Formats: sequence, structure tokens, C-alpha cells
Amino acid sequence: MQRDGFLDYLNTRWFFLTDPNAADIYDQLPDLEGRTVVAVTANDYLPLNFIDPQTGAAVGWEYDAIEEICRRLNCTVDWQTSSWDAMIAAVNAGQFDVGMDGITITEERAQQVDFSIPYMTSQQFMLVRADEDRFTTPEEFAADEDLLIGSQAGTTSFYTAVYEVLDGDEQNPRIRLFETFGASVQALLAGDVDMVLVDAASGRGYIGANPERLKIVGDALATEEFGFIFTPGSDWVEPFDQAIATMLEDGYIDHLNYKWFFLYDPTR
Repeated sequence: MQRDGFLDYLNTRWFFLTDPNAADIYDQLPDLEGRTVVAVTANDYLPLNFIDPQTGAAVGWEYDAIEEICRRLNCTVDWQTSSWDAMIAAVNAGQFDVGMDGITITEERAQQVDFSIPYMTSQQFMLVRADEDRFTTPEEFAADEDLLIGSQAGTTSFYTAVYEVLDGDEQNPRIRLFETFGASVQALLAGDVDMVLVDAASGRGYIGANPERLKIVGDALATEEFGFIFTPGSDWVEPFDQAIATMLEDGYIDHLNYKWFFLYDPTR
């Protein structure tokens, strides 16, 4: 509890933010009276949402965050799974109440779904095999026509690869598309592609799982903010935003960051 920041969160909450004599930030949260929120994820984004290789359980940063949000709001989570490529459309249609998969907040996506306030800011980096020595910058990568990128269509990493690394052609054959992010990392490990763009969070997770096989090279290529997605006009957005704001203020988000990005080891 001391290592993962949970004690710091408890100290901040109970010694500084909780006031027994007046309304505090927690008193202002709505009571949803046990209402059920149907939450969807893809279980493909280590360490945000994935299947623990040791236990077979679905776990991760976003699982813990949603459960804590519902603890604060008095709601119940009905967990569902969906592929990434179908998730936004499914949430848009109301099949699920809230979706998560390390989803970057963009203007284009905001035309299809409502976003929560950002719960995380991350940056895009180049993930490569541990013995890679042919490039350390996007310019060097782009200059070598033999090098390939692994990605998923429609993701922020895909558009960063197209417009920040290569030539702006979304049909560029140097981008090999995969159904899941995990599959693109497996292709990298197998030598089928030479680089995968990852945010700092998932990069740490995959390097932790493969410490002798993967590394990050170069500087950050892009900065992005993650948010939960909701059906347009959803009445879940406001209470979720209120709960997230309290978690940012009292240090619970920091606790999740320590727990999942620095202390979790998928090999143990």
C-alpha cells in the first residue's frame, strides 16, 4: 500500500479533503442508488485492460478506475467485451453505456460519442525489438524503405504512423494492420514488423512483460488525452466526470498509475 501510493491517497482523502462539519467534494457526488452501468472493453491494452496471464482474470487500470467510480457513485458495473473496431459504433448505438480501451479524445470521435473529462495524458513512442539499431528517430525510420510499422486501423497510433512518421498516405504498404494491438506487438516480437507506436502506459506494460526483448527508442512523437466514451446525450457523463475529478484531486488516479505502470509484473 505504501509502494503503490494507496496510503498517500488515504491520507489526502481523510486528512485534507474530508470535512465532517461541512459539505466536501465527496458529499457533492450524486447517489445513483445501485444503478447498473454496462461497461465495455476489449481486454487488449496492457496495462489498461487485459487478461492476466497468471490468473486468467480480466484486470487493469481501467477496470480498477470504473469500479472505484461506481463505488463513489453507488452504481454497479456489468462488464462486457467487444473488439476495438466495433466499440465506438456500439457505444454510439447505445449497446453499452460506457466504453474504454485507452481511447484518445479527438474531434472526429467526439462527433460519434460523448467523452468524459480526461483521466490520463500520454505520449506516443516507438516500441522496437531490444536489438534494434537501424533507427532511433522517425526520420531515420521513414528513410529506410525496408522498415515496416505494425498498427490497428482507426487508432491514434495509426494516424501518428501515417502523418508523423511516414508520408501522409493512409494506404502506405509499409503499415501492416492487425485486428488487435497485442497482435501488432506479437508481430514485432516475431520480426514481421520493425516498430509499433505505443503510448507510455502500454509501452511500460509490454516491456515489463518482455524485458529482454523490447525497448523504447527516440523521443515522444505525440501527446494524447484518454477519456471514457458514452452514448451521445448520456446521463452517465456528468456523474462520471464528477467522480473522476475527485479521483484526480485526492490522488486515487496516482495510486492506479503506480500500481499498474510501475509495480505490476505480468510475468509473476
